[in-house]
Amino acid sequence: LLTAIVLFALAVVVHIANYALLLHNRSTLLNPIVAGVATWAEVAASVLACVGLIASFVVLTRWLISRRAGAYARHEEQDPRPAWQLWLGCLLPLANLFWAPVFVFELARLEGRLTWLRTPIVVWWCAWWVSLFLSIFAFATSFTQDAQGIADNTVATIIAYLAALAALLLTVKMYRGFEHTAVDRP
Repeated sequence: LLTAIVLFALAVVVHIANYALLLHNRSTLLNPIVAGVATWAEVAASVLACVGLIASFVVLTRWLISRRAGAYARHEEQDPRPAWQLWLGCLLPLANLFWAPVFVFELARLEGRLTWLRTPIVVWWCAWWVSLFLSIFAFATSFTQDAQGIADNTVATIIAYLAALAALLLTVKMYRGFEHTAVDRP
């Protein structure tokens, strides 16, 4: 998660730098090498952020499966959801926006943490939805060819990355809520 957060922050910084270059480019033509480096830095930062996000999804899904198995074992029960269902529900795009929070709510209820984790889970869930809509908007506006459209899309992309960064930070907060244990518990 920390790596993904750093990669998303890097993507935000690179996109802000590109926006500054776009502003500078309004009055002065950029050196082609600078323009090329800026463009490819933006692409590289975006790819790295996506890789970090996918890696976070995989690690968090493994954590969720393991945590659920341990929680059900402490209650001398077996998780009613098979591992494949948890994997698909957490990693399948769009399905994960519906199912992952359900799985997390079930875990919180089972561990008796739902009272204090309900709000962080709901806020986390809403943040991912907002992040999705902003990402879709940024993608939809990325096909423009005029200078103002490119600048507008750069701003939309920065906002989308900031929303995703906020969602990642809320994921850390929710994760820590589960990992926080009372003194008398193992």
